[in-house]
Parts: sequence; structure tokens; C-alpha cells
Amino acid sequence: MKSKKEGRIFERARKAAEQTLRDPEKIRNVIDTALHMAGSASTSSPFHELSDKFQALVRLVRAYVNRQYRIVPWQTITLAVTALIYFVNPLDAIADFLPLVGFFDDAAVLTAVLASINHDLTAFLEWEKSVAQNPSEPMPRVIDADFEEVKEEIS
Repeated sequence: MKSKKEGRIFERARKAAEQTLRDPEKIRNVIDTALHMAGSASTSSPFHELSDKFQALVRLVRAYVNRQYRIVPWQTITLAVTALIYFVNPLDAIADFLPLVGFFDDAAVLTAVLASINHDLTAFLEWEKSVAQNPSEPMPRVIDADFEEVKEEIS
């Protein structure tokens, strides 16, 4: 169960994620920092068990930012970036510089996020696999458009 402190920290990370997603340089910096930290995480840390899924999460965000894979809900991308920001923040609920225990809260947040976006992450992994098998196939295109609801008047 999340403590109030973890909830506040996660909410700040979510708001930062929404802002970060609007700035390509910032999001690339978060991705690079997360990859660097993941590479230096101890093999005995709780994060080690999440390594493959974490790598997939990072690839999903990178593909989204690079406009290679846009068939993903905004909520999923926001949650993914929130998890990355929470992971790179050294002063989250349990400070990351504490030996062994520093990554426990990060692993808990990552586990929760990965569970909530599992369907979208699986779809991304399938897309990634199909692109690897058929590199000449064009990438799927998503058209972002504004819409206006039109109400018909019944006479």
C-alpha cells in the first residue's frame, strides 16, 4: 500500500512527466539518465528482476518521442514517463543512494506501472517484433486531429 509521501512524490512525477513530454530535449535526457541508472543498478537490487520490462518501457517511450510508434494512449505514455522520472529522482520515497534498499520503492512503482500498462506494452513489443521481421514495411501512421462534437437537432 502506498504511503501519503509516496503518493505525493508520484503525483509530482506525473505532473513533471506531462511537462517533460512536451519538451523533446528533456524527455531524451530522462531516457538517457534512466538507462544509465539501470545499467549501474546492482544485480542484487529489486530492480534487476524488472530489467527486461524496464528496457521495453524505455524503448516504448523512445519510439513514441521519435514518432516511430504513436499507437498508444496518452495515459500510457504519461504513466511510462512518470515511472522513468520517479526512477531517476534520487530523492523519492526511499533515497536511491542507500545501499540495497534505495531501489525498493522504484521497483514497486515500476511494477505497478508495468502492470497497469501491460496490454499496451505487449502491443508495442509485438509491433517491435514485426518491424524487426519486416523492416521494409512502413510504420503505422496515426493522424492527430481535433474534433468537434456535432449534435443533431431532432425536428
